Amino acid sequence: MLHSENTQPISDGDWEYQWAPYDLPTYQTVLKQLLPDDIVLDIGAGDLRLARQMAETVCKVYGVEINPAILNQGVDQSESLPGNLIPICADARVMDIPSEVTVGVLLMRHCAHFKVYADRLKEIKCPRLITNARWRMGVETIDLLAPRIKLEIVKIGWYACWCGAVGFKNGPVELLTPETDAIINEVIECPDCLHHKSKN
Repeated sequence: MLHSENTQPISDGDWEYQWAPYDLPTYQTVLKQLLPDDIVLDIGAGDLRLARQMAETVCKVYGVEINPAILNQGVDQSESLPGNLIPICADARVMDIPSEVTVGVLLMRHCAHFKVYADRLKEIKCPRLITNARWRMGVETIDLLAPRIKLEIVKIGWYACWCGAVGFKNGPVELLTPETDAIINEVIECPDCLHHKSKN
């Protein structure tokens, strides 16, 4: 059954709708990071091609897609949907997220709302988010419940801020080693989010 919530019209120029679907290696990377007892919230599920694959290996999948035409393509395919796949036509930024969700999947390389999705998942104490939205390439699993430090504490190295921005903080070059270069510091209060806050 297709669940539906109020959605807003989609703009053809919106970056979040220009970069899907993804290739098989990207989907396989996501699938390898799932656990059998996971309950997945697939944000931007499109025509459910990844959601169907995830449903084969996890407990349950909520496939959330804002565009009803795309979602209906996936629902109307000749083969029936798996019983543990629940398609929902809604905006994941504002819908009620089921409290049982254990992992979010967000494949939107040019996502403009990373913090909104991360905040919504953290509100229900969802521990993980599998995404390519921060670095715009590859797929990572983010620990949503991990403590984060202020960027000013990082002396040198790569960082990923809760606001969704990523970058490299310059500092004393003698502190940059292969080990420190491999670390991504999970931070808050980076220049991007501080700039945004000062404008509001």
